[in-house]
Parts: sequence; structure tokens; C-alpha cells
Amino acid sequence: MITSLIWLPASLTAGLFQAWRTALQQRLRAELSVSGAGLVRYLYGAPVAVALLIAYAKTHEFTAPHLSAMFFVFAAVGGLTQIVGTNLLIAAFSYRNFVVGTAFSKTEAMQAALFAWLVFGERLGAIVLLGIGLGVVGVLALSLGGRQLSVKDLAKAIKQPAALCGLGAGALFALTGVFVKRATIEFAQPDAVLSALVTLAIVMTMQTAMHGTYIAWREPQTLKQAIATWRTSSQVGLFAALGSACWFIGFATAPVALVRIVGQIEVVFTLLFARVYLREHTKRHEIFGLLLVAAGVVLALIGSVVTI
Repeated sequence: MITSLIWLPASLTAGLFQAWRTALQQRLRAELSVSGAGLVRYLYGAPVAVALLIAYAKTHEFTAPHLSAMFFVFAAVGGLTQIVGTNLLIAAFSYRNFVVGTAFSKTEAMQAALFAWLVFGERLGAIVLLGIGLGVVGVLALSLGGRQLSVKDLAKAIKQPAALCGLGAGALFALTGVFVKRATIEFAQPDAVLSALVTLAIVMTMQTAMHGTYIAWREPQTLKQAIATWRTSSQVGLFAALGSACWFIGFATAPVALVRIVGQIEVVFTLLFARVYLREHTKRHEIFGLLLVAAGVVLALIGSVVTI
């Protein structure tokens, strides 16, 4: 049983902020390259992350932090895996069958359960695992856009470049959660929220340096455009930082896979945004997928407080 329930509202809120950030990023697609749209998450998000840390530190007592060399290693690797994972997912879009690649990337929660078990020995109950399975199936249904793919079709598709990119993206996103959790453990602070916010500020600063250096070298014009579009880009950075803060708090206080599966409520928020703001009609396969995602989240929550 998980004694601290802060991870629950953190995971749910992370899904909301992530969907909101994605909606805002759509405005930038006509003005920035894909890489540039990714950069603004860190460029404008890092100052917000630092501000969150300062605000929390001023209202809570804590001992002077000790940041070991391994902390910085885990933080840097976690930040890098997120950047590369995003690029792999974008690479999947360049193939004709990009939908399949996107669907395979949604196995992230399942891969997170495997990696967290290998690294931390995190063991999840049968109900939680069933919830993860239902959630993955639900997200697959949404990602495939109503396409009828049999198990045999999926087995064939896994050999395609788009599918391999999708699986790689899912694996790297899962590893991001694992490395972030490992960094917060290395921080060795009794206050898990403080550990998460310190890690967030450092990770986003590192990501800004890594991605910003690459953009300045390969796409200098994109860097100028990222600065010129500061009104929209700053909003993306704000919600990226708020969402990541919630993710990091969740990773610091609960099993990585559990946080990821609950955070998949993001797809529900995304479709709600499309329905309310874009007036898009909800299709039958979307309703089916939403019900499966919701059932998976509910089972994961039940399993988190019940001893099997």
C-alpha cells in the first residue's frame, strides 16, 4: 500500500497540464520547426521551474541540499532520454505508417513497469498490472484512429521503422521517469516535493543547454524564431514546467509505472479540449478507448491501495 497519496493528484494534474501544453504547441507548428517547438518547453520552462523551487523553499524548512556527482549524472541522462525520445516519436511521423509508430510509443507505461522492476525492484499487484494493460489497450485504440489491426498485423508492424521508432520513444520516456526517480533518491532529502522540484529545475536547465546548443549549431534561425514567438512559447514553457513538476513529484512518491498509467488520463483531457474548443465530433472508437483508459486508471488506483 502506498502511504503518501500526493502522487495521485500530481499524476492527474500532470495529465491535464500536458494536454494543455500540447494544445498550445499546435499554435507554434506554423511558426517553428518541430525541434524548435520542443526547445521552447525547456527554454521558457526552466525559469518557471526555478521560480517554483524558490517559492517552495521560502515556505518550507529544509536542510542545505547536498548534490552528489551521481545526482547530476542521473538528472542529465533523464533529461537527455526525454529529448531523444521526443525526437524518435517525431521520426515516426515521417513514415507513411506513422500511426502505428505512435501506437507503439503508448506502451510506455508497460515498459516503465519493467524498467522500474529491474532498477528499483518495484513490484506491482495484479490489479495494478491489469489496469496498466487496459490503459495501454485503450490508448492503442485511440492512437490507431479506429483502424482494425489484428494481433498478426501488429506483429508484422513491429518490424517497420515507424514501429521501432515508436517503441524506442516509449522506452526512452519510461527511462526518463526511472532516471528522474533515481536522481531524487540520490538527493536524499526527507521532503519528496523538495527533491522533485530541485531535480526539475536542474533537469530543465540541462535540457535548455543541451537542446539549445544543438539548435544554435544546426538551426540558428529557429532559435531566433523561438525568441520572437515568446508570447505563445512562454505559455508552452509555463505548462510544460507545471506538468513536469507534477510528474516529478509523482515519480518521487510512487512507483513509476503507476504514475504513468494514471497520467494517461491526459488522452481524456486532450479529447475534451478537441470536443469543447474545436467542436470535433467524438467517434465510436474514441469512446471505446476512453472507457478502457478510464477503467485502467480506476483499476490502478484500486490496486494501489489494496494488498493482493
